[in-house]
Amino acid sequence: MIFLSTYTNKIDAKGRVSVPSSFRGVLEESGFKGLICYPSPILNSIEGCGFNRIKKLSDTIDALGPFSAERSAFSTSLLADSHQLSFDTEGRVILPNNLIKFASITEKVSFVGMGETFQMWDPDKYSEFQNKTFKQSQESLANLKWNNE
Repeated sequence: MIFLSTYTNKIDAKGRVSVPSSFRGVLEESGFKGLICYPSPILNSIEGCGFNRIKKLSDTIDALGPFSAERSAFSTSLLADSHQLSFDTEGRVILPNNLIKFASITEKVSFVGMGETFQMWDPDKYSEFQNKTFKQSQESLANLKWNNE
């Protein structure tokens, strides 16, 4: 299964937000009732994923060599800033304050399905990003290549 669609949920003063049930279903396939999240290295959002995806990311970073500068940079900016969050009985997680501030989240969180991963955005910032990237995706749609599997 993959993460699809966009959902917007309220976040309370303690940083608790309900993770969409379809996203929880994908995440729980790995056996962990929770998620991994970290600040996006390229966007003003929080990246979310399950253990399988973070393991792939970690393996890719490890392949750079044990003492390479790139490995240190990626490990520091992605793995060291990652958080493992467990679902409560109502399917909520508590987003860490540093991630809430990073993504400028205030009252609501938009969960945006991205296939193997998802993003968490302030809804207004996501709307701006979506409007900007929609035109770009239309222009480059002809270049989209299909895997022949």
